Amino acid sequence: MKKAILILFILLSIQTQAQKTENIIIITTDGFRWQEVFKGIDPAIANDKKFNQGDSAYIYKKYADSDTKEARKKLMPFFWSEIATKGQIYGNRDLGNKVDVANPYWFSYPGYSEIMTGNVDLKVNSNGYKANPNVNVLEFLNQQSKLKGKVAAFGAWDAFDRILNEERSGFPVISAFDKVGGNKPTTSQKLLNEMRDNSFKPFHEDECLDVFTHYQAMDELKTKKPKVLYIAYGETDEWAHHAQYRSYLDAANQVDKWIQEIWNFVQNDPQYKNKTTLFITVDHGRGDKVKAQWTDHGADVPRASEIWFAVMGPEIASKGEIKTESQFYQKQFAQTLAKIMGYDFKTSHPVEKEISELFQSNQKP
Repeated sequence: MKKAILILFILLSIQTQAQKTENIIIITTDGFRWQEVFKGIDPAIANDKKFNQGDSAYIYKKYADSDTKEARKKLMPFFWSEIATKGQIYGNRDLGNKVDVANPYWFSYPGYSEIMTGNVDLKVNSNGYKANPNVNVLEFLNQQSKLKGKVAAFGAWDAFDRILNEERSGFPVISAFDKVGGNKPTTSQKLLNEMRDNSFKPFHEDECLDVFTHYQAMDELKTKKPKVLYIAYGETDEWAHHAQYRSYLDAANQVDKWIQEIWNFVQNDPQYKNKTTLFITVDHGRGDKVKAQWTDHGADVPRASEIWFAVMGPEIASKGEIKTESQFYQKQFAQTLAKIMGYDFKTSHPVEKEISELFQSNQKP
């Protein structure tokens, strides 16, 4: 009898630890600082006439609070309600919880390459770098029989075609002003293409506004039901480079709303409900408020290596904001994404180990 009970317990334990995630949605918001994620608006920047666009009253009314926890929740309400209770959030350096890029460059192409390949290639040292010679985790997942043809990426910046090596990778990468739908767009896709092409272009042809990238990705999610979807928003970085703090905050707040929209759809669709993981992060940090370097990043900008990430899904233990001292690196994300989907990412270049602390099976009894 005892033996039968033990066998039943083992079987139930194996079933509990079985793969639950069948879909993953990866989201990046370019260069959004951990300082705002964990502390809300920075008053020193918001009060500075060089940065507040003459509208500090708007910033304070919409986002400010004397309590840091309330201020960050005003800026990212979904993040600090849903993800903070059902997922995990890393990168609050005030608590010693550190996440950094491992590459020495601290700007976009090397950062996205590190996220996706799980490796630091020192030759990838320019935003104008050629098509990435390193295999990325999305490409790897697209080679798996259950996922073949069910991977897609949407990015506001035109460099994603090269970062993800669309020609070699074999999955669609819709970046900047690429048309969705090919030669036979649906009515919705045709409208999305026309609206984007005829839109205000503050970043010229290099990058479209995030709203177009978002709704192109949502159209894909609703109609083609990919199992692996990557969405890369860019305005947080662009407005920071333009020294426009109000617009930078608004862009981050909008991304939070879009993440909520994505999650609400996911949790109301039979393919995705309770079988989907969200992974959210950034390609690099940026400077602190000292000498106005919050607008910039790169190897010559102190603290621009500092990043953060958040994750929520059936494989992930509900730990909320992680307040323990630790050090993780961007290069660990690729294998983590693969493990969430139940795979071991192996390719010709070295791949850094996953962040094992995330997973349900590693919870202490």
